[in-house]
Amino acid sequence: MTTTYDFWLAGRRASGDAEFEVHNSWDGRLVGKVSVPTEAQVEEALDAAVAALPVFAATPAHQRAAALDHVAKRLAERSEELAQLITAENGKPIKWARGEVGRAVSVFRWAAEEARRTNGETMRLDTDPGGVGRFALVRRFPRGVVLGIAPFNFPLNLVAHKVAPAMAVGAPIILKPAPATPLSAMVLGEILAETDLPAGSWSILTVPNDRMPALVQDERLPVISFTGSDKVGYQIMDSVPRKHTTLELGGNAAAVVLADWSSEADLDWAATRIATFANYQGGQSCISVQRVIADAAVYDALVEKVVAKVGAQVTGDPNDDATDVGPLVDENAAKRVESWVDDAVAKGAKVLVGGTREGATYAPTVLAELPSDAILAKAEVFGPVLSLHRVEGVAEAFAAVNDSPFGLQAGVFTHDLQTAFRAHRELEVGGVIIGDAPSYRADQMPYGGVKDSGVGREGVKYAMDDYTVEKVMVLTGLDL
Repeated sequence: MTTTYDFWLAGRRASGDAEFEVHNSWDGRLVGKVSVPTEAQVEEALDAAVAALPVFAATPAHQRAAALDHVAKRLAERSEELAQLITAENGKPIKWARGEVGRAVSVFRWAAEEARRTNGETMRLDTDPGGVGRFALVRRFPRGVVLGIAPFNFPLNLVAHKVAPAMAVGAPIILKPAPATPLSAMVLGEILAETDLPAGSWSILTVPNDRMPALVQDERLPVISFTGSDKVGYQIMDSVPRKHTTLELGGNAAAVVLADWSSEADLDWAATRIATFANYQGGQSCISVQRVIADAAVYDALVEKVVAKVGAQVTGDPNDDATDVGPLVDENAAKRVESWVDDAVAKGAKVLVGGTREGATYAPTVLAELPSDAILAKAEVFGPVLSLHRVEGVAEAFAAVNDSPFGLQAGVFTHDLQTAFRAHRELEVGGVIIGDAPSYRADQMPYGGVKDSGVGREGVKYAMDDYTVEKVMVLTGLDL
């Protein structure tokens, strides 16, 4: 029997007058049906969020932290159920789905800890004569109700990155999950409903994408946190220039392997990490390895290892524990990747392994001699495809990384400390990972990009800052 999932309106279950289906991209089976809120129900959720703002912002830190702790605990208890659901709705291999649930647990745990230790800042003002007897207290307060728009590729963890920081600071949130993958967010709603968070402090609304512009434009939602494509993200920002907007957009992440990373063990490690993180999640991660930029001194040896390790990636049924690479989110996504690879080959690129599609699954693929006018050279492929590039020296390698409209993260395989600091200084990205692929992310660290990769930062503490504004109170006439 197929489950029909209600959405969550101001903390309670609700159903609308329409529904849509969610299908598994591996075998096409119906995974679930999801109720769609009416316009009146969306209005009710927005009004409830606005009414909840002063109440939620004034809740004691211990209450918000306890609710976040509860969510972390219950996610852990229901981890296998959630992992199976993520695999069903998203198609990612079960081992990566289990990892995603574990990360979501950590996000809510971090948010609970940050809720307890966010204390503001004090400063004495008598450092100048005019400030004698004055003392300042700086605290952060919610900017307003948050509209969180989540993508399909991490249907639980990237939802967590919207919801948990809002809970931590006492900002009501209207969450819009991706229509392709809303089911794990609905289960998160079940867990949130077990807490004593104020009524109206959260809603999870399965609004279709064609109704998103009205939510974006609504003046009751002064804060927008969006994760998705750069095209849609900048359309949102341009349409609401006076709102506070955080955008976590795309990338075409580079892994740089420099000449000093030359031992057999070094190259094995680099090739393993590159092969794994070019293909994990089917390449559907903003920090999947898309470009490998290798010094000529190690290029040939590295290429041989990368091709072998990519070819050894196990593709197939995402429910199988042995599967490394499952299907993309749907067959249209796989067809797009196929067309981009075909475009590259037509313009002179060579396929070293892969290059084939079966339904929604695209084989892990390695390209060499990618011409600069190919779509893959600049755009984000969001699929299991990487290209290999030979360079001479550090300067040319770093210039190649920066020759991109995106700038999310880069990985640099080097043992040289000075080169590591140079990479941190020169690379036009939001994060530099030394000695590993660019795909490493700890959920408490600041995460976000520059250029077309977006504005603002995720990572619990940093998202909390984005959702809030500093307010200063000056006390006068004190004997300091």
